[in-house]
Amino acid sequence: MRKDVLTNILLAVIAIALVAIAARPYVSPPTVAADSAAAHALYIEPGVQNLRYPDGTGQVYGKVVVDLRTGKIWGFPTGTVDPYPSYPLDSKPAVSRPFALGRYAFEDTDK
Repeated sequence: MRKDVLTNILLAVIAIALVAIAARPYVSPPTVAADSAAAHALYIEPGVQNLRYPDGTGQVYGKVVVDLRTGKIWGFPTGTVDPYPSYPLDSKPAVSRPFALGRYAFEDTDK
């Protein structure tokens, strides 16, 4: 008899917990932000390109990234044909600093 009471109490607790979980979206629905934009609207060109420095001092392999909000084009040097920065002589992870390659005039497409 004692086991039946304990079992019924545990089943009641489980049932109440399930009802609370199921009712939560109806009681306090999550906020929706349909008009929010991504933090960075970037297009990363597939593959690795041969990038020329804007001042004409040289070339380096790297990734081309376009900021879709402003039209700015950035080059992220990788140093090799690998799609990520790698410097085998250094044991620390490599960090690629971008340099400006140019800009697309997206605002002229409305004319």
